[in-house]
Amino acid sequence: MNSSRGLLALALLFISFLVYQQWEIDKAPKPAVAQTNVTQSSTDTPSSPTANTATPDSEAKGRVITVANDVFRLKIDTLGGDVVESELLNYAQELNSEARFTLLDNQNGKTYIAQSGLVGKDGIDSAAGRAAYQVDGDNFVLADGQNELRVPLTFEKDGVTYRKVFVLKRGAYDVAVNYEIQNNGAAAIEVQPYGQLKHNLVESSGHIAMPTYTGGAYSSSETNYKKYSFDEMKKANLSIDTKAGWVAVLQHYFVSAWIPSQDVDNQLYTSTNNGVGFIGYRGPVTTVQPGESKSINSSLWTGPKLQEQMGAVANHLDLTVDYGWAWFIAKPLFWLLTHIHDLVKNWGLAIIGVTLIVKGLLYPLTKAQYTSMAKMRMLQPKLQEMRERFGDDRQRMSQEMMKLYKEEKVNPLGGCLPLLIQMPIFIALYWTFMEAVELRHAPFFGWIQDLSAQDPYYILPLLMGGSMFLLQKMSPTPVADPMQQKIMTFMPVVFTVFFLWFPAGLVLYWLVSNLITIIQQQLIYRGLEKKGLHSRKK
Repeated sequence: MNSSRGLLALALLFISFLVYQQWEIDKAPKPAVAQTNVTQSSTDTPSSPTANTATPDSEAKGRVITVANDVFRLKIDTLGGDVVESELLNYAQELNSEARFTLLDNQNGKTYIAQSGLVGKDGIDSAAGRAAYQVDGDNFVLADGQNELRVPLTFEKDGVTYRKVFVLKRGAYDVAVNYEIQNNGAAAIEVQPYGQLKHNLVESSGHIAMPTYTGGAYSSSETNYKKYSFDEMKKANLSIDTKAGWVAVLQHYFVSAWIPSQDVDNQLYTSTNNGVGFIGYRGPVTTVQPGESKSINSSLWTGPKLQEQMGAVANHLDLTVDYGWAWFIAKPLFWLLTHIHDLVKNWGLAIIGVTLIVKGLLYPLTKAQYTSMAKMRMLQPKLQEMRERFGDDRQRMSQEMMKLYKEEKVNPLGGCLPLLIQMPIFIALYWTFMEAVELRHAPFFGWIQDLSAQDPYYILPLLMGGSMFLLQKMSPTPVADPMQQKIMTFMPVVFTVFFLWFPAGLVLYWLVSNLITIIQQQLIYRGLEKKGLHSRKK
């Protein structure tokens, strides 16, 4: 296969990939999901399995306190102890903005909060109302030199003291949300913990070149990671019993997730009501005898998709950095990218470094490609003679061609293989740039101040198109078919139009890759000329 047909194949794969990913987001068949066996109430907290009662109006609010460490600032409503806002101190809301990025938010028509509580037979979050916690103070901040901040909220009822304790650690985006229950009453009590994320039912955003997913996801003992979109929530309530696992809401580079205790049986669930969706978990019923104390532990992650930290918090939580089917390529590429960045301190230079390494590893295939193409060029007179000799006898023609290729040690597909191998690498890098929060607002040089966003002046895509046109013109095998000539002429234009909307980092990779290929091509041609295998004449 010559280079022109290889480029056509690459273009077809490229366009098919874009169409497929959009179809997968919008129209892909949804998995069958059993209806939940616990009826979800029409309000904020889940129903108890033993007493299916409604809960109070979701608009009810208590006093809002602030707790903060060095990476985020949380606002907690003392009515129920829900986290109603999370402000990420190390991430700007917009490029060059002083305002910090707010993930959890319950203002200006947006609903995205992390709720938790105790339901069940003696639950303190029920139709009668949410627990109204007491706390000494309004602002709690991790002090310099302090590695842990504990903020207890206290509620008493019928001789039982409930302490909902938030534990923040330095440099960590996960916060422990633990219940300490002291039963000083005369009778045993039964409570069931839950945690859920409440979010407006919104559609995923972006466009065909840069789609972004906003919706649910979960992990269970049977499934390491699976998305569960808001559309799926509207169609069927999730209901999964699992010992391990978590539930989450994804938002491009950021995620919030409830991680229950991993050594007990939990139920993962979803529901929808009045334009909002819920994805959460219920823990097992906990019985506390008179005079007894018990603790119930859980964790809430609300922050960026930092793979190493998330992997340490819960098994498979790092899979929310979703590389799709190309994960086995994307993970080592991201590892390589981060290690090069540690040396050069610039993500654009790191991308160039990755490109150099990838092209270096592919060089043997590239050399084989152009050698094969040169040999194919030398065989053209013999192939033309065969066509004239065998005429319409295609079977005989095919047999003789294969015999000639074998004798001359020529692989007719050798010119296409490197191009096809590049496509999975391109897709892996595409998802790396789409998912890696490290590249968000990461500058390169000059006008490129955000490698995760498109080039604001379209300079890189135009340069990429020019390099592709030059590479095409330098191809050693001319295209004879007039239709193929027209297609190949417009190929750089088509790619340039697509790349106008791609992340600048990805365009940088493709541009540098083309430039390296041009240099490699010239070096290979010179070597072939010395062996008499190549002619520059067209």
